[in-house]
Amino acid sequence: MPLIIAIVLLAILRFFEISIFAGLSWWWIAGLFVVAFLWFEYFERMLGRDKRKAHEQLEKAREDRVKKTFK
Repeated sequence: MPLIIAIVLLAILRFFEISIFAGLSWWWIAGLFVVAFLWFEYFERMLGRDKRKAHEQLEKAREDRVKKTFK
């Protein structure tokens, strides 16, 4: 998520031509969007990060139910 925020911030700075970002090519920003897309669509799945996050959320919900039951 920090990657997406950085890309959007960079695009805003380029759009309003602020400071050193005025001379930055739009291709750099488009390239970063492509990198972010590839990361979230392919590499994160290949590394199993999406399943790990879902598993951690389910495990936390189960622990909360157990604590609530035996409280």
